[in-house]
Amino acid sequence: MSEKSETIKETAQKAIESKETMDALIEDLSGSSRRARQNAAAVFAQIAKIDPEVLVPYHDDFIDALKRPEAQTRWESLEVLTTLVPSVSKSCEKALPDAETALFDEESGFVRLAAVRFLCKLGSTTELRSEKVWPLLDEAIQCYHGDYEYQDMLIALIGFSEGKISKDVKAGLKDRMAFDAEKSKGALKRRSQQIIDNLG
Repeated sequence: MSEKSETIKETAQKAIESKETMDALIEDLSGSSRRARQNAAAVFAQIAKIDPEVLVPYHDDFIDALKRPEAQTRWESLEVLTTLVPSVSKSCEKALPDAETALFDEESGFVRLAAVRFLCKLGSTTELRSEKVWPLLDEAIQCYHGDYEYQDMLIALIGFSEGKISKDVKAGLKDRMAFDAEKSKGALKRRSQQIIDNLG
């Protein structure tokens, strides 16, 4: 493990145990230093893997962080918000406009993938939300089909297909996956077929 990732893990543990450290990191996330914002976002993404519940009171700060110019702060904040969806799904809806912007980020595949994961997680919570996010996901499937991140996007879509999604969204997703389920090979074919199977 690199020294940097060791430091991130140590800081994450410290923040979980100390409100003072947590508040200082939240301040860094919205501060003027790009490096401090990125470091804080990396620590929060680590905390989200260990104990996402401690981040619930700060969900608005992560939504705000989606407006930062650098890719890393945005994708790590989207990852945090994805883990917070089960706890504060209503509040996470406020992130939709910035998640849409992230979905079509021309510079960073990581940002686009994080946006797909967030939209899939949020959209899987209710039929109404599934209908809100589906047009964006449908466009993303078409735009990024050949991209390096597409296989990971499919994994997120498998989760989406297992959620509380509406009949119309199920039909649209099934249609969108049909070609790859029939004509593709390997993981692309298997994952596309799995989505269709989940939709019943």
